[in-house]
Amino acid sequence: MMTAFYVSFLITALLIELTPGPNMAWLALTSASKGRKSGFAAVAGIALGLALLGGASVFGLSQLAINSPIIFSFLRYAGVAYLLWLAWSTWTGDDKGRDSFADHCGLVDWFRHGVLLNLLNPKAAIFFVAVLPAYIDPQDSVASQTVFLSLTYVGIATAIHLIIVLLAGSAHNWLARGNRQFFIRRIFAVMIALIAIWFLRSTA
Repeated sequence: MMTAFYVSFLITALLIELTPGPNMAWLALTSASKGRKSGFAAVAGIALGLALLGGASVFGLSQLAINSPIIFSFLRYAGVAYLLWLAWSTWTGDDKGRDSFADHCGLVDWFRHGVLLNLLNPKAAIFFVAVLPAYIDPQDSVASQTVFLSLTYVGIATAIHLIIVLLAGSAHNWLARGNRQFFIRRIFAVMIALIAIWFLRSTA
C-alpha cells in the first residue's frame, strides 16, 4: 500500500471520527454520569463492534446491509429502539451498589451496550462500504488491505473515544455528590433519548 495513500486514509478517518456523532455524545454522557471505568468499558465495546463491522466488510456483509433497504431499515430502527430502551432503563433504574460484583456487572453492561450500538449502526457500516474501499489497491490483496485499514480505523476511533472518556469523566465526582445522582440520571435518560432522535435523523 502506498505511503501517501495510507496517510490520506489516516487523515480521512481522523476527520470522520472528529465529527460529532451519536457515539461521541453517548460516550461523553456515560463517562460524566457513570465514571471513567464505565466509559472505558463502553469504548472497548465500541471498538469490538467496529472491528466486527470491519470483519463483516471483508466477506461483503456490510455491502449487503447497505444495498438492502429492508436490512438497512431494520438496523436503523433497531439501533433507535435500543437507545430508547437504554433511556427508559436509565430513567426508571436504581443505582447499583458499590460492591465489586455490582461494579463488574455494570462494566459488562456498558461493554455490551457499546458493541450492540455499533453493530446496529448502519452509519458505521457505510464507512466500510463507501469510504474504505476507495483506499484499496485492486492490484494487491483486497482482503488483507481491508483488514489492515479496518484495524487502523478502529485504532483511530478508539484513541479519540478514550480522550473523550478522560475529559468527560473528570466531571463524574462532582456530579455524584449529594443528591445530584437522581437528577443527573433523569437528565442522562432524556439526553440518551435525544441521541436516539439524532441517530434516526443522521441515518435517514
